[in-house]
Amino acid sequence: MGETRQALVLGAGIMGLSAAWGLAGRGYAVTVLDQDPVPNPRGASHDHHRLIRHAYGAEAGYMRMVDQAYAAWDRLWREIGEVLYLPTGVLALADAPGGWLAASRATLLAGGHAPEALGEAEIAARFPMLDAAGIADAFHMPAGGVLLADRILAGLARLLTARGVRMLRGRAAALDAERGCLRLEDGSERQADLLVVAAGPWAPRLVPGLAARVVPSRQVLVLLEPPPEHRATWAAAPMLLDLAEDGGFYAVPPVAGTPLKIGDHRFSRRGDAEDDRDATPAEAREILDFARHRIRGLDTYRMVDARACYYDVTADEGFVVEAPSPRCFVMSGFSGHGFKFGPLLGLALARAAGDATLTRALPAWAAGRALPPPSLLPDLTRGAA
Repeated sequence: MGETRQALVLGAGIMGLSAAWGLAGRGYAVTVLDQDPVPNPRGASHDHHRLIRHAYGAEAGYMRMVDQAYAAWDRLWREIGEVLYLPTGVLALADAPGGWLAASRATLLAGGHAPEALGEAEIAARFPMLDAAGIADAFHMPAGGVLLADRILAGLARLLTARGVRMLRGRAAALDAERGCLRLEDGSERQADLLVVAAGPWAPRLVPGLAARVVPSRQVLVLLEPPPEHRATWAAAPMLLDLAEDGGFYAVPPVAGTPLKIGDHRFSRRGDAEDDRDATPAEAREILDFARHRIRGLDTYRMVDARACYYDVTADEGFVVEAPSPRCFVMSGFSGHGFKFGPLLGLALARAAGDATLTRALPAWAAGRALPPPSLLPDLTRGAA
């Protein structure tokens, strides 16, 4: 019998913990290293919620991956012992024809989905908290919902700890991909048979060449409490995607005791991951102004909080999952829409580790540009790794 393979994962967000989950299931002895507590409150994954949906503009690759992602989440729910997902459906709105909504509808129809077209009158009747005036196009889909992000990270960390995965604190200063080695700021080194770098907006500082492809992006979120007359309506509402090119927004309904969340779908592509996470009053006003035309009586909503998070963003919003050496994988560029694919990518990375053919196939599939070879994806139906 050979010695147990050692894996070192840098980053305890959804990607790092999912990679640790996949690798532990493949027999690796895994250590997860993060500069902050696990889960990291400064990480891109830290939030009340993240969304999962099939509507993806013209990105057919990611639309196809959503069903695979649901299967991976189902496996994780079985292992955690609870379902940390609430189905809400999706309501997509546009003030002008064409654009993201029209591209999403065309891609969904080509993929076998059936978005329901809605007019102004029907929107006004079904969603009275919204102002339907000026809507040029809209559709609703029952599929899609809210992933309870913070609870998922905590559940994954508990699961991994119970399975013997070590969680360590430390800040990486440099990496050697060829050796599978991290040098920490305290001068010590940690080395493993396999190193996975999933350091979110901090990764471009560590991985040579990555800063030319991935940048940090400061994203502001406003958390609200609806007035009493709209609380029940919002609690039963779908996620709202009002994605105008000149300043649209998304809204996450207040499910499972969480607040209503409003954010800007565009990427700022500015800031530094070391900046604080408090949003300025001007930043909060900008987000609310995007939504003011669509949400009736928005000034009567109580602001619970306004905060910033930092995403790691590529120019085309494609994910970076690749191996700069046989002993190192990099997971980066998840652009705010990666959370839904965390367990799927973690299982796929674990399957590819040590297999040169699958490692070569992984980047194009993860970037949404290619179908995967059948052996890349785990057999989720039987719960095998």
